[in-house]
Amino acid sequence: MEPLQLLALPSYDADEPENVYVAMANGEWQGNALDWDSQDDLDSALASVADAAQETVMELLWRAWPLCPEHGLGMHPREDTEERLSWWCAGERPHHGPAHIHTAVGALKPHRT
Repeated sequence: MEPLQLLALPSYDADEPENVYVAMANGEWQGNALDWDSQDDLDSALASVADAAQETVMELLWRAWPLCPEHGLGMHPREDTEERLSWWCAGERPHHGPAHIHTAVGALKPHRT
């Protein structure tokens, strides 16, 4: 999968700011625009981009994304114990409990298919 990009489109209302979406490399996007209120807080902005990226990939490619490399399950953004936004997997881990944090949002390693 090629890297995702931010795509700004004019608003229908001239008094409103542009709508920003997370799009595939070819410019296709799916879902709602990023939440403008999230720009005032880095954690909120990161969560908004992560949610939009996941929505775009899942709807356009019809597959779960991102996948946990250990379990092959789709992961979801969630705060970890240090209150960082991380990709969480529901897969069971022997000796570590029923679910786990894979990595911080923004720290996924590129996966080539």
